[in-house]
Amino acid sequence: MSENTAGAATLRLEDERLLRGRGKYVDDMALARQAHGVVLRSPHAHARILAIDTSAAAALSGVLAILTADELRADDIGDIPCGINIPNHDGTPSMTPGRPTLVSGQVRFVGDPVAFIVAETATAAEDAAEAVMVRYEELPAVVDPAAALESAAPQLHDAAPGNLCMDWQGGDREAVDRLFASAAKTVALEARNNRISPSAIEPRVAIGDYDAGNGQYTLHIPSQGVHRIRGLLAGNVLKVPESRLRVMTPDVGGGFGVKLWLYPEHVLVLWAAQRLGRPVKWLGSRAESFLTDRHGRDVLTKGEMALNQEGRILALRIDNIANLGAYTSYFAPYIPTAGGTRVLPGGYQVEAIHMRVRGAFTNSAPVDAYRGAGRPENLFLVQRMMDMAAREMGIDAAEMQRRNLVMADAMPYTNVLGQTYDSGDFHANLEAALKAADWAGCAARKDRARKKNRRRGIGLACYVDPCGGNRDQYAALRFSADGGVQLAIGAQSSGQGHETVFAQIVAGRLGLDVADVRVLQGDSDIVPSGQGSSGSRSIPIGGNAAALATARSIGRGRAIAAGILEADTADITFTDGAYEISGTDRRIAFAEVLKASFDPARVPVGHDLGLDSRAQPMLRDVTFPNGCHTAEVEVDVDTGQVRLMAYTAVDDFGRVINPMLVAGQVHGATTQGIGQALLENSLFDEASGQLLSGSFMDYALPRADDLPAFTLERHEVPCRSNELGVKGCGESGTTVSPAAIINAVVDALSEYGVHHLDMPATPEKVWQLIRAGKEA
Repeated sequence: MSENTAGAATLRLEDERLLRGRGKYVDDMALARQAHGVVLRSPHAHARILAIDTSAAAALSGVLAILTADELRADDIGDIPCGINIPNHDGTPSMTPGRPTLVSGQVRFVGDPVAFIVAETATAAEDAAEAVMVRYEELPAVVDPAAALESAAPQLHDAAPGNLCMDWQGGDREAVDRLFASAAKTVALEARNNRISPSAIEPRVAIGDYDAGNGQYTLHIPSQGVHRIRGLLAGNVLKVPESRLRVMTPDVGGGFGVKLWLYPEHVLVLWAAQRLGRPVKWLGSRAESFLTDRHGRDVLTKGEMALNQEGRILALRIDNIANLGAYTSYFAPYIPTAGGTRVLPGGYQVEAIHMRVRGAFTNSAPVDAYRGAGRPENLFLVQRMMDMAAREMGIDAAEMQRRNLVMADAMPYTNVLGQTYDSGDFHANLEAALKAADWAGCAARKDRARKKNRRRGIGLACYVDPCGGNRDQYAALRFSADGGVQLAIGAQSSGQGHETVFAQIVAGRLGLDVADVRVLQGDSDIVPSGQGSSGSRSIPIGGNAAALATARSIGRGRAIAAGILEADTADITFTDGAYEISGTDRRIAFAEVLKASFDPARVPVGHDLGLDSRAQPMLRDVTFPNGCHTAEVEVDVDTGQVRLMAYTAVDDFGRVINPMLVAGQVHGATTQGIGQALLENSLFDEASGQLLSGSFMDYALPRADDLPAFTLERHEVPCRSNELGVKGCGESGTTVSPAAIINAVVDALSEYGVHHLDMPATPEKVWQLIRAGKEA
């Protein structure tokens, strides 16, 4: 198979420069006369600001400006808005107060920005920040979302009484109540889905510039899409036309959701640059990342499952409380509600579901979409209850899945929430995973582990992961006479391999070499519109946009090819990179037609030179990647240490453009899920609201020696709702792996009476459960 063809494991084009240290990141940049900014942050989780004295700091050498909320108001800089309002169950709007760029009056979490200090050097700015004197009146703090909703809890926002952002409900309560009343078996589970610090390898950084001559702002940031940030900054904060703001993103060292958002530092560098008449750079430290990057998860989940006597699911009842942190980030109200609960029906024939989700403000860093975006929390709850029901009913976990999964011949299948699965073979995924993991042979492996005073366990989880869809995307092709191609795309790579896979889509269709296709992204002046990359949409949305633009370029060349071949345009078809006369062997390659398209003598009257095209389709259809993952663990009885011994993933991502890139996505996403299941936990002190896991000494990311060699299999069932036949693949591993791993841990600990444990399954937690089981 040619490396130019979709489906080939083409090596990443961008790796040549990245591996040789030739990548360009924002921190590599230094603009002429660039000043440096430091954010002075609140050391308290909840306090009133009584006074700010900047006089000593302002007198220090090299200090250019000390900006506070007073200057912010004087310059009419707006708050950072929430991007979506989820209505309450009674139809009233949710409470989404804006977030100030610099706080006045009241700080609401440790790390809240209080002042911005700009100096000639970063060191001078840091010294000045230490000299700013702020008097606080400390207030009681609350970091637990359930406690925040209690009547006596400290109040964060006057606009949100009781710290309640929203009380959302969905589904059919009456049908659920009726099915529970008639159920032969019910199971219930309360679980805390632990808070995650995204921990991209590249911290956040921003450089702002302003040209007083034309009133033009320029912002350089690592992002997952420049256009949303530009829109919010221009329209809501700076209050200027979007045409006066250029946002640029070069190479990005990891995103995972954290770099989707507009942050106060973006505003500060632009505002300071405009006031000072020179560029201003802010570089976040790793400590600031832990404190102020958008966190993920942190949901108190409560689920109930009703089943009939054969173990078939009748109904689900969900009542969750989501910790939104101190402010509502852009998608924050949507992620735990309408976004995350879409995953609840899974691949099962559930008759009814009722969902309730409350969002609570707490004195902690704001929470928003992190890889999986609400779906991992809800899938974990359902898959854990499936495992519990199987154990309590004496049914093998795999057999429980068989009894509930929708059959392939039922496709397209509309689930209880109204989502239509266009394709999939859920049973085939299950059976392939069981075979690859040697599910039947685990009993012998358990016996061998016991002889070493270890307990071995195996678990599985099945998933359908609604993602992609409901977005437009911009794609434009620009050709040169020498055969070069530029694809301007509104998606944004943060390490996924966009330069390769988009080139494959274009080159494969046109019969060109992937090296001839240059992918342009991350510049709002070059790419005028776009939706960035989030929710596993890069290829389902961006890839199909690129394919449509390619088809339009092919269409533009048809008349030129007809002239060269001396045929009627209606008789010209296009196959395998060439135009041909239907029913004959007369053909001409696209590259030759492209060259001819720049010759005025060969271009039909009324046609522009070249074959440039653009597309911006609105692709509403969601894709439904699906699969089955299994995990096998060993637990050291003496220490509680959990070791992941084997991990198997069978996934249906539809038609795969580049198998190597897809394998990388599964490896990375699954590893992040393993981190949540076994290692990662962002913790706050309940009394003071101080972050207790604010460095990699206290926050454990998975390392290579925490991981087994993954067994990956693809079961490709092409998606029927888009031309490429693709399904999203970037988040599914994160969505399903925590459930598979905790099911395995519970299996290993079952002899000690363990029915559930919250993530992460740390040695201390596991050892305590073993000890309690022995004593019982």
